[in-house]
Amino acid sequence: MRTEPYVLPRVEDIKSTSERLRPVVMETPLMPHWGSSQEFGCKVWLKREDLQVVRSYKIRGAYNKISSLPAELLENGVICASAGNHAQGVAFACHKLGIRGVIFMPNPTPQQKIDKVRQFGQEHVEIILHGDTFDDASRAATDYGREHHMAYIHPFDDEKVIEGQGTVGLEILQKATEPIDYLFLPIGGGGLAAGVSSLFKTLSPHTKIIGVEPTGAPAMQQSLERGEVVTLDQIDTFADGVAVRRVGEKTFEICRQLLDGLALVPEGKICQTMLQLYNQDAIVTEPAGALALAVLEQYRDEIKGKNVVCVISGGNNDIDRMAEIKERALLYQGLKHYFVVKFPQRAGALKEFVTHILGPEDDIVHFEYTKKTSRNKGPAVVGIELKRPDDFAPLVERMKAGNFFSEYLNERLDLFQYLV
Repeated sequence: MRTEPYVLPRVEDIKSTSERLRPVVMETPLMPHWGSSQEFGCKVWLKREDLQVVRSYKIRGAYNKISSLPAELLENGVICASAGNHAQGVAFACHKLGIRGVIFMPNPTPQQKIDKVRQFGQEHVEIILHGDTFDDASRAATDYGREHHMAYIHPFDDEKVIEGQGTVGLEILQKATEPIDYLFLPIGGGGLAAGVSSLFKTLSPHTKIIGVEPTGAPAMQQSLERGEVVTLDQIDTFADGVAVRRVGEKTFEICRQLLDGLALVPEGKICQTMLQLYNQDAIVTEPAGALALAVLEQYRDEIKGKNVVCVISGGNNDIDRMAEIKERALLYQGLKHYFVVKFPQRAGALKEFVTHILGPEDDIVHFEYTKKTSRNKGPAVVGIELKRPDDFAPLVERMKAGNFFSEYLNERLDLFQYLV
């Protein structure tokens, strides 16, 4: 374990990196977000990295690293592992610089991200799907690169990558018209947080910097609590852009020194925020991209009357995931519930349930029933969507009074995974 503080990236290096990236990286806007500003009684700005060339900030670090390597290290090409966004940045750089790249991605990577990697890299990249998580793909990529003598482009734990991501912070400060009180940054491996916080602590030291992770992948939080980098046994890969089992050694040391706080956001809340951004603002984000905005509810009292910046880190979301996103959001809001319902085996039982048990605005959205002729009652799995969370308790009371209630499945994680 490191005993002395890690040397922070220098502001001069991040500024020179910004000049190097200027021909290939879009200077994304810092936009006011009126909805959140009104909701929380403050001024909220969104740093729109979802509008970047590859729809995430990852191109900054990837291009900076690859373009800084000497020619002899690029003779056999470069290799990386990524859940999608870093892969697109590497692919873009390989095509732009005419370099061969091999990219390992986890098997569950959304098809949209895989297709975009092919689009940006074209004939210069080869994609290999391996394992279930980024960490699985990373181990395989490291072994492959060592065997074939290829330069490994780490997605976050590298000085040049960190400096590249730090240019996001430089643009924020250049575009901000007022002092920034709070800055919320999504954290996966920690590259963005490390780079941006290094710059802010020099140029805007009064700004409170808050890192944000999904509840299902709290690698940085647990590392900070332990005082050393830890490897999580398992993670929820839903927020694939930030779902890592282990953060970087370098990024951990920087975040440990510079972050003013770290918060976790449930995946369901992330989904709720994604849907709000889409429905209200026509902004398409991936789960990781919505993290920084999704956490504001937890800081409602602190940020009132303040100037707040949230980094929208990426917009590479697969439309095929929208059904799952809506499902998770409804569950989080307490609007969707699954039950095992006992139906008497007689004509009219279902009609009685619909007419007398369901509320006037309740809706059956899932129904699986198997008639058992040797029993007095036949069980069914029923999913019910409510208009208001407060409708849940009266519904359960009516089900029990009518002798329809058998089991509430939302709390049975061993069974619930087969429904959601």
